[in-house]
Amino acid sequence: MRSNPVGWFEIYVQDMPRAKAFYEAVFDGELTALMNPDSDNLPGMEMWAFPSSRESYGAPGALVRMNGCPSGGSTLVYFSCEDCSIEAARAASHGGKVFKEKMAIGQYGFIALVEDTEGNMIGLHSLK
Repeated sequence: MRSNPVGWFEIYVQDMPRAKAFYEAVFDGELTALMNPDSDNLPGMEMWAFPSSRESYGAPGALVRMNGCPSGGSTLVYFSCEDCSIEAARAASHGGKVFKEKMAIGQYGFIALVEDTEGNMIGLHSLK
């Protein structure tokens, strides 16, 4: 198995402006618009990519709004953080909810679980 098995992630949303504002505020950065790869078969699909680099550790991904595709799904994506309590606090102050405050996971560091503005659960991971 490859050391980084996740090659891409998508978080499905219903209200893109609200979701985009939430993620940009929580992670203190800007998302980039992606073109709809098939506007004939996927009319109205909207995608905003998280910052990524081929030279950096981790998987790229995007927020996606697509007709007929509900948000609040069962996929759990963990975002790497310096201190996951900071991002958890930002999530709470930008319309999200903290499901599980920062907790130790032994030698692997710490995690926190938050719900975004679209009902999606996301994980936050840090080493301190």
